[in-house]
Amino acid sequence: MKKIGPLMILEGPNKSKVPFSRSLYIDSSEKVLIDTGAEPTLLKTIQKEKGIHYVVNTHYHPDHTCHNYLFPQAEKWINPIEMETVSSIEKVAEQNGIYQEWGSVGVEKWVKTIPNEWIESLSIIDKSYEYEKTYCFDGVNVVFLHTPGHTKGFSCPYFPDLGVVYTGDYDMTTFGPWYNGTDGDIDEFISSGKRLLTIEADTYITGHQKGIYSNKEFKEAMTQFLSIIETRDEKIKQSIKNGLTFEELTKIGIFYPPRTLDNMLLYTWERCGIRKHLKRLGYTVQDNEIKSFVVN
Repeated sequence: MKKIGPLMILEGPNKSKVPFSRSLYIDSSEKVLIDTGAEPTLLKTIQKEKGIHYVVNTHYHPDHTCHNYLFPQAEKWINPIEMETVSSIEKVAEQNGIYQEWGSVGVEKWVKTIPNEWIESLSIIDKSYEYEKTYCFDGVNVVFLHTPGHTKGFSCPYFPDLGVVYTGDYDMTTFGPWYNGTDGDIDEFISSGKRLLTIEADTYITGHQKGIYSNKEFKEAMTQFLSIIETRDEKIKQSIKNGLTFEELTKIGIFYPPRTLDNMLLYTWERCGIRKHLKRLGYTVQDNEIKSFVVN
């Protein structure tokens, strides 16, 4: 595994692709695990050989919190906005667009599909940390930057003395930016992405796939990454010109390949994401028809 000073980079299976992620481990006298989406066998080994005193989650999504339950003895933190979200699985459903798209019946259906381990992983979170405050773990300073967009409460741990920032789901993948939950926001995603470019850091660590970027590499990748938003805008505008209804638009694969949209959760996120773009472009949905509107 790779190390940067006291930071150990713990990989998830398959290059840390969803439904897993990359975790960070602060190897000091105070043992801190940031996100728990890495390979569970590796996490258990770290726990056995070194110990874990704190588990800190950047946000509540399962690919970053799924293995919290493996560490019952550790104190678990999450950002202050999502401390409320994790208080019930119904609130998680609301933030993921389940209620918005399918109502209470859809929520009941979705809840039945959730692994008990993830429900436990969220329910055992103890407290929240503060944004923009410097925390010191035996001489290792970390600031949890508030970088909303992916979710409303999303944070990026920044290690100023090491010149390292963990960008999580600002991950530079070819899929592009993900803001498809009810608590995601396109404009906030863009603003947070640009903020990350202003941080004094030499090394950027993403939550998925490639993983480690130099400052120059990350800046170049971010430009391409954010440009995918405009590509989606253009595809949607052309589809509207072609006369597609909202339901038809949700089937062509703006975000996810059409063959995957039989999956309830992916289809929910497809619909939510398209609604966000329509609003951004000046459209609304009325009885399945896409209508333009003027904001006063």
